[in-house]
Amino acid sequence: MKRIVLHPGELHISGDPSVTVSTLLGSCVSACLYDPVHRIFGMNHFLLAARSYTRDALSFESQSGRYGLYAMELLINDMLHAGAERDRLRAKVFGGANVLTHLAGGAFAIGDVNSKFILSYLENEKIPIVASDLGGHQGRQIHFQGRDFSVFVRTLGEEKEQTIIANEKRYLEQAVKQQEHSRDESKVTYL
Repeated sequence: MKRIVLHPGELHISGDPSVTVSTLLGSCVSACLYDPVHRIFGMNHFLLAARSYTRDALSFESQSGRYGLYAMELLINDMLHAGAERDRLRAKVFGGANVLTHLAGGAFAIGDVNSKFILSYLENEKIPIVASDLGGHQGRQIHFQGRDFSVFVRTLGEEKEQTIIANEKRYLEQAVKQQEHSRDESKVTYL
């Protein structure tokens, strides 16, 4: 078995049945998509639903895989390029726990927003959801297997959950620093 570990903002697609894609989720969401006929599968890991959903919470200028809207488009397009057919795609979705509510003064539940986003997105795209485990207050570890497209979910204990909260917070802080650094560099004039 080959194991691929995803971090926030990343995705992976494959047609290799020996691949298992894994990640740890707190308020983040992962969509596990697969085409059972062409045996193409992929998973993403996004931190925020979309820039418009962030309200007064953190917002990133980059439109990379950290936003669900773009992460889903990237995942679907990569799968189609690998040979999957859009009308055959099936979804399993996980995450969206409310572990970072304190970031916006406690009034903004990122996990709830991410969960609502993924359900709405897949409904609009007419991609059936065959399994889900969204919401709550506990993080999850998931393993998506290419052999039979099963997803194993383990609810995390207090110690592991604190690690996820620290990782998500660190990821948010790094993304903000990178964004600020990019702004500063754009102000430099070269003669």
